Amino acid sequence: MTVKAVKVPQKESALNLERITQIGGQVHRVCPEFDAGAFVRDVMSDLPGLELKDRITRTSEALHTHLPVTGVEALDVLLCSLPPTPEAAGVTNDFGWHTYSPHSHFVARYLRTGEYLDQALDALARFTRYFSAEVAVRDFLNDFPDETMKAVDAWSRDEDHRTRRLASEATRPLLPCAPRISLPADVALPVLERLYADSSTYVRTSVANHLHDLADTQPNLVLATLQRWKDTQSATDKHFAFIARTALRSKLKKGWPDAYAFLGYPHNAPVELTPLVLERTELVDGDVLSFSAALTTTVAVPVHVMFVISSTTPTGKPREKVYFLNRNTVEPRRPLPLAKPHKLRSTATTKITPGPYTLAIQVNGRRFPAVPFTVVA
Repeated sequence: MTVKAVKVPQKESALNLERITQIGGQVHRVCPEFDAGAFVRDVMSDLPGLELKDRITRTSEALHTHLPVTGVEALDVLLCSLPPTPEAAGVTNDFGWHTYSPHSHFVARYLRTGEYLDQALDALARFTRYFSAEVAVRDFLNDFPDETMKAVDAWSRDEDHRTRRLASEATRPLLPCAPRISLPADVALPVLERLYADSSTYVRTSVANHLHDLADTQPNLVLATLQRWKDTQSATDKHFAFIARTALRSKLKKGWPDAYAFLGYPHNAPVELTPLVLERTELVDGDVLSFSAALTTTVAVPVHVMFVISSTTPTGKPREKVYFLNRNTVEPRRPLPLAKPHKLRSTATTKITPGPYTLAIQVNGRRFPAVPFTVVA
């Protein structure tokens, strides 16, 4: 009999008894007056009922409660409690372990003052190597924008790639699950100029996501920036192509012709689509939507193909989900087959509800006529 694996919620693996005990032990080793047992009992009295964000906050609060010192002395204890390297702490990825997420929260909550500003920002650059500290930095960007941007500039030159990535990630205009910053959306462009050709994929990915955020409100500025970077040829073709596609991904989904043109896909490409065929036209949540068609052309043309599923929410609002399908070159007399088994399933953000749906193919931003299907209860 096959035993189905049970998925553990992130909050349970991120901060749990084992990790809270680890924090307590590490702090106690450098500060014997810190009662690790009392700290663990205090946190665990609330932790099981909390979501991840609140677990971070609760652990940070307990550190503040049980540390016998405050201010920079408390900060020194936390810094000294870190293992000598992230690797020594058991961290096996660039993002880090949630074991150390309360440390950056502690800095943002208890040392975000002019008196401690320099020490606090330096500490965040250290902590980000153990767990990414961009959310904590944003509180400093709002309260001390000029001073924090000077630190950001210095971080972008740091020898550690995780600290360089912090410079880009912390200043993203639309960083998910984080407070907005009250600075111009393009404030960090000079930092991105320094980082887009970075040797680290971790850094380059952050730069690409930062530009993607900026494209939400200033798409033409993003295109001009990408063009400048392309002209300088500082990044390899492969790395630059990744940054450009990632930065423009939402604009591609929306069919923005300028985004397609920049990437080399003519919006009015001379292609035709054979009839779009659905394997089934009645499905339920969890079924696979299988479809097929083919692109034809009279001249060779590069294509970027997506498929679009449209429906109406229970409140009557139109809803579209756009998915990548293919990047290729269509040759004359050689139809390009398009096919995809796409699973229709509800997620945490999108619920598959019964009702009429349509499926359409989008080529270089040009949408072909849709075909209908139905989701039944």
